[in-house]
Amino acid sequence: MEVQQFYYDNKIVKNFLYATIFWGVIGMLVGLLLAFMFVFPNLTDGISWLSFGRLRPLHTNAVIFAFVGNAIFAGVYYSSQRLLKARMFNDTLSKINFWGWQAIIVAAAITLPLGYTTSKEYAELEWPIDIAIAVVWVVFGWNLIGTILKRRQRHMYVAIWFYIATFVTVAVLHIFNSLALPVSGLKSYSVYAGVQDALVQWWYGHNAVAFFLTTPFLGLMYYFVPKAANRPVYSYRLSIIHFWSLIFIYIWAGPHHLLYTALPEWAQNLGVAFSVMLLMPSWGGMINGLLTLRGAWDKVRTEPVLKFMVVALTGYGMATFEGPLLSLKNVNAIGHFTDWIIAHVHVGALAWNGFLAFGMIYWLIPRLFKTKLYSTKLANAHFWIGTLGIIFYALPLYVAGFTQASMWKQFNPDGTLMYGNFLETVTEIMPMYWMRAIGGTLYIIGMLILLYNIILTIKTSKAGVTDELAEAPALQRVSKHRVAGEGWHTVLERKPVKLTIYATIAILIGGIVQIVPTIMVKSNIPTISSVKPYTPLELEGRDIYIREGCVSCHSQMIRPFRSEVERYGEYSKAGEFVYDHPFLWGSKRTGPDLAREGVGGKMTGGRPDSWHFKHMYDPQGVSSGSIMPAYQWLIRDKLDKSQTEAKMRTMVSLGVPYTEEDIANAQQQMTEQGSEIEKNLYEDSDLSISFEEGKKEAQANGEEFIAVKDREIVALIAYLQRLGTDIKVKDLQTTEN
Repeated sequence: MEVQQFYYDNKIVKNFLYATIFWGVIGMLVGLLLAFMFVFPNLTDGISWLSFGRLRPLHTNAVIFAFVGNAIFAGVYYSSQRLLKARMFNDTLSKINFWGWQAIIVAAAITLPLGYTTSKEYAELEWPIDIAIAVVWVVFGWNLIGTILKRRQRHMYVAIWFYIATFVTVAVLHIFNSLALPVSGLKSYSVYAGVQDALVQWWYGHNAVAFFLTTPFLGLMYYFVPKAANRPVYSYRLSIIHFWSLIFIYIWAGPHHLLYTALPEWAQNLGVAFSVMLLMPSWGGMINGLLTLRGAWDKVRTEPVLKFMVVALTGYGMATFEGPLLSLKNVNAIGHFTDWIIAHVHVGALAWNGFLAFGMIYWLIPRLFKTKLYSTKLANAHFWIGTLGIIFYALPLYVAGFTQASMWKQFNPDGTLMYGNFLETVTEIMPMYWMRAIGGTLYIIGMLILLYNIILTIKTSKAGVTDELAEAPALQRVSKHRVAGEGWHTVLERKPVKLTIYATIAILIGGIVQIVPTIMVKSNIPTISSVKPYTPLELEGRDIYIREGCVSCHSQMIRPFRSEVERYGEYSKAGEFVYDHPFLWGSKRTGPDLAREGVGGKMTGGRPDSWHFKHMYDPQGVSSGSIMPAYQWLIRDKLDKSQTEAKMRTMVSLGVPYTEEDIANAQQQMTEQGSEIEKNLYEDSDLSISFEEGKKEAQANGEEFIAVKDREIVALIAYLQRLGTDIKVKDLQTTEN
C-alpha cells in the first residue's frame, strides 16, 4: 500500500488563533463599555460614533463573527487536516479566507459606529460587506470541500459532518436574509417588508445562532474534547441521531422569536412545536460530550483545558434547555422583551462559545509552538474568574427579567396599571445592571489573563510554528455499494457529495414550509386601507432612527395582552407594516414600546414636538431616572436630503406606492412638513429663545445658521409622531371584516 508524505498547514491555524484572541479582547471590551453605559448613560456624551445604539451591533458582530468566527476557522483548519489526512486543498484559498475575513471585520468596525446599518439583528452590515461575506464564505467552503475530496481517510468523522452542514446552511441563511436593493454605496432597503421581513430575519437570526454558534462548535467539541481527554467519543450512534435531528429541527424554530406578534398564528405554532422538539437533539450532543469524559474526571480536576470544556458543555445544555422553555407561549409572554433574554443569550455566548474557544486555544497553542503552556495556575485562575464572571453576569439579569415582566403586568384593584410609568421598572433593576457590569469585568479580566499566558507561552518557543510532516496511505477506490455488515450511514460517510446534498435538503425543508407561504399567500398579510407610505421627511426620519440603533432599546410591536394594550394602545396588526423596509419590531424593551408613539398610547395622551426635541437633547432632564443617552448631534446636524428621491424610487421598486408626483415634490413636501414642526417647536418659549440666541451667535461668528426645519431632529420627530397614527380601532374592524 502506497504511503504518502505531506505537511499540515499550521501557520493558517496560528493566524486564526491570533485573530481570535485579538478580536475577542476588542469585542468584549466594547461589550463591557455597553454594560457600564446602562449605569452611566452619559459616559460617551456627545460622541455619535460611541453612542449605545451604534456600539451595540459592533459588540454583537465583533463577538459573533470576529471572535467566534475566527475560532471556528482555527479549529476547522486544524481538525479537518488531521481527520481527513490531507493538507488544506489550496494555500491561496486559506490566505484569502483569513485576510478576507479580517478585512470584513475591519469594515464592520468602521461602518457600524458611523451609523451604516440595516438594523437587522446579527445582519446589520450593509450590502457591499454582505457580498464580501458571501464571497469569503464560499472560498472557505471551496477549501473545505476540496480537502474532503482529496482526503486520504475513507470515512468522514462526525466533526466533518457538522462542518459541511455549517457551510451550506450559513450560505443559504446569509444570502436570503441579506437580499436588499441598494440606494447608494452604503445604504440599502430589505426586499422584504413588515411581517415577511420579520419571519425571514428570525429564520436567519435564530439559525445564525444554530449554524454559526452551535453546529461548528459541536464539530469542534467532537474533535477537541476526545483529544484533550484522550478518550473516544461516547457513542457513535448517538452522534448520528444528534447530527441529523439537530440540522433538520433547528431550521424550523425561528418563529418562536415572534410569538404573540403580527406573524400568522400557524407560523408561530410551527416554531413552538419544533423548538420543543429541539431539546432532544441538543441534549443528545451535550450528553455525548460529557459522557466522553467518563474515566477522565481526574484529568478534569487538574487540567484547565478540560475544565473549560466541561463548563462549555454545561452552558450549552443550559442554553438549549432554556430555548425550548422560552418558546412555550406562556413562558414567552413573561420572558420576551426582558433582560431574561439577554441572560439566556450570554450564557450561550460566554460559557458555550467563549469557554470552548478558550479550552481550544490553551490546547492548541502549546502544540503548534512545540512548547508547554507558560502557566497552568494562570489558566486555572482564568477559569475560575471567568466562571464567576458568567454567574455575576447572568443571574442578576434573570432577576431583572422577572422583575420587569412582573411590574409591567401588575394592575391596581381599580383596573389601572400599578406601574404606569415605564421608568419605575428601570429604577428597580439598576442594582442588577451594576452586577452585570461587575460580571462582565471579571470575564474580560479572565480574557486578559489568557492573553498574557499565551504571549509568554509563545515566547518560550524556540522553533515557532512550522508546517507539520505527516504520512498516510493513499485513499484506495472502494465500492460505491453497501457491503455485508456495513450500516447505511457508514456508506454515506464515504460519500461527501451525497452527504452534503442530504444535509442541504434537511435544512431547506423547514425554511420553504414557513417562508414561502408567508411571502406568496397574500391572505397571510391582510391589508389595511388607511395605512399609507411614509412621507419623504418621515422616511428620512426613519432612516435616522435606524442609523442611531433606536431599535436596540425600543420595540414597535404591541402584543395582545391587557397590560400592553392598557399601556401602549391597540395591539399591532400585520397590515400596519406592509411598507416597512426593514421591519423594526425590536427584541428588547430597555425603553417603552413606540408602536403608537404618534398618538401617545393610553399612558401619555400624545406628546408635543417640543417634548421629543428636549428628550433627545437631555433625556434625564425630561424623564428623571432615564438611562437613555443624549443625541445632541441630531439637534445640531443638518439633514442630508440629497438621496431622498433615490430612496423613494428604491421603495417603489419594492412595491411602495409612491407616484412620480410624490417623488418630484419630495423636497417641497419635506420643507412644508419641516416648517410645520419648526412652528410647533417655536411655540415653546424655552426653545424659541434658544433658537434665536443660536441664530445671533452664528451671525456674530460669521457661521451658517441651520434652520430648525432642516435639522435631523425634525425628521426624527416627524417619524415618531407618525407611528401608530394610520389606524383606528373602527377602521380595523371595518377593514378586517
